[in-house]
Amino acid sequence: MKAVVISSPGGPEVLRVQEVAEPELRDDEVLIKVAATALNRADTEQRKGAYPPPEGASEYLGVECSGVIEVVGRRVSRWKVGDQVCALLSGGGYAEKVAVPAGQVLPVPQGVSLKDAASFPEVACTVWSTVFMMSRLSAGETFLVHGGSSGIGTFAIQIAKHQGARVFVTAGSEEKLAFCKKLGADVCINYKAEDFVERVKKETGGKGVDVILDPMGASYLMRNIESLNDDGRLFIIGTMGGSEAKIDLRVLLARRLTMQSAGLRHRIPENKAAIVAQVEKVVWPAIVGGKVKPVVHKSFPFSEAAEAHRLMERSNHIGKILLLP
Repeated sequence: MKAVVISSPGGPEVLRVQEVAEPELRDDEVLIKVAATALNRADTEQRKGAYPPPEGASEYLGVECSGVIEVVGRRVSRWKVGDQVCALLSGGGYAEKVAVPAGQVLPVPQGVSLKDAASFPEVACTVWSTVFMMSRLSAGETFLVHGGSSGIGTFAIQIAKHQGARVFVTAGSEEKLAFCKKLGADVCINYKAEDFVERVKKETGGKGVDVILDPMGASYLMRNIESLNDDGRLFIIGTMGGSEAKIDLRVLLARRLTMQSAGLRHRIPENKAAIVAQVEKVVWPAIVGGKVKPVVHKSFPFSEAAEAHRLMERSNHIGKILLLP
């Protein structure tokens, strides 16, 4: 089979399409013939050599995919050959075939194309597990997501609105903010033109928001804390703005703030399966009902993986970027 491989750690130019061996299938796995995979920041970091895959996972990039089941393991009962599915992966999506534990597989939502279904597993599982399962965002609360036009952001806006929250977003251009508004964002803040802390305080009568989802890390930490309501919850899912920060813990204690972080990729399969089950139960009906729609900026063939990575790193896109075998 063909796969996109990293010839050596570095920039997008190190990505190459090569013939590789097909994955070996374990008894509790299914083999998916990949229709599409989606780019994530984890891919660009792994390409640079900064984010290795979990032990035992595929060495190839790609933490989500859609496709058709080609083989089922001996201990798999739910899925059958020919099923159209999408899946949360530990790696291997940038290949024509990938083996994945059966518990991390989801049906393609009715009304969504097989290709576009590749845009959902990572963002759905990330947002649902962090914002709802762990930070407990509920109807009537306020929610701020940084990078509202990203894959995570466009999904988070839609599902948070569906769950009854008031949604705030930051983005770096009026075009991106206009798109976020169309998706349902209530307050759209251009972080290049105004201080998001001041705007959040103004829009909430000085209180701040209840939950923040942040991919920036250190550079936004203190401003995020200023933007939180008492009993607020900050969830950090990335360190695009740095990984080291100094904080006075008395601020958290005095206002009963919660600060959390978590990643999906290095969780054990049982934990991933539990998240996937919750996503199928709660999020999939919202997708089928048209309340949450795929947002795909552009699709590239595997042979243009380098250009797809360049687009992601320029941050000029809105929503997800797909790769097709």
